[in-house]
Amino acid sequence: MNMLQTAKEIRTAQSVPSALERFGDIDMPDLEYTPAVARETEHLYARVKDHIPAIEWPVFAPYVHAINRLKKERGAVILAHNYQTPEIFHCVSDIVGDSLQLAREAGTVDAEIIVQCGVHFMAETSKLLNPEKTVLIPDMKAGCSLSESITGADVRRLKVANPGVPVVTYVNTSADVKAETDICCTSSNALAIVESLEEDTVLCIPDEYLAMNIAKQTSKKILTWKGHCEVHERFTADELLAYKEADPNIQIIGHPECHPDVIEVCDFSGSTSGMINYVKEERPQKVLLVTECSMASNVEAETPGVEFVKPCNLCPHMKRITLPKILDSLVFMKEEVTIDPRIADRARLAVERMVNLGK
Repeated sequence: MNMLQTAKEIRTAQSVPSALERFGDIDMPDLEYTPAVARETEHLYARVKDHIPAIEWPVFAPYVHAINRLKKERGAVILAHNYQTPEIFHCVSDIVGDSLQLAREAGTVDAEIIVQCGVHFMAETSKLLNPEKTVLIPDMKAGCSLSESITGADVRRLKVANPGVPVVTYVNTSADVKAETDICCTSSNALAIVESLEEDTVLCIPDEYLAMNIAKQTSKKILTWKGHCEVHERFTADELLAYKEADPNIQIIGHPECHPDVIEVCDFSGSTSGMINYVKEERPQKVLLVTECSMASNVEAETPGVEFVKPCNLCPHMKRITLPKILDSLVFMKEEVTIDPRIADRARLAVERMVNLGK
């Protein structure tokens, strides 16, 4: 069975349409794995060949080819978080990174359309920093357990209960929450943000474990909220100790959204960008990334010679973003992210304070 026939049979089994009709000024080709598509995507498959079996590439390639063509016609830029799958991260994205990197880049991109391949709060952040631009997210239901753990009303109650205490809010929150915030932070700059404040007591919300990990590194009193990342909270110290016992040479790198007991077991802890930089600079022989497992695949593709052990915890929200949904987003200009103007200005200030502090 040749590769073209295999691709057609897989598409039929998945009920994937073979063509898209003309929409506005966009004329879409058939989504067939033709020899021309194979040639024009060959260099992209080389980046992900160790993570996408050859039998699957004929299904992905037509979408990759169409998306890369359409984003140029639309004048669009695709921002992708580190947790996106390899075919998105390596084959269609223009800018990749963690929440802080994407927030900074979103404010400087030279494009009228931003397609956010991440979760909803990230798309909201891009819209806050680009109020005049069109921001799209391929699936409006791509949420976040941290973002959903707290509301603007919750923050207002916290401020009443703790008068005068500054509020540092993790960027993994809605615009409604950011609007009640003094300054935002990400996992990569949270400690620096906290230390930049004059007050001795700080509300650090909503990630309880991030706040607990910060509290170990500062003399300030940190008040927390019981929000957790459903990916990182599943890791345990006993699980990681078992890996170390099986192979004492393995280096374990953890994300600060994990419980402090987990971080104590790690050889290094940092944001997703910090973890990536550590692997690229230190080049450990064998490494375990205590985070969302697509990130391990994406880093592995860029660091040949490093062996990755993957205790895979997937983010179900990130995985709602797929190539067909990205293509639909570009063709039909959906789903557009909008923010109530009554809260947008206040929320924007909290994000801009974070971005400007880094500068």
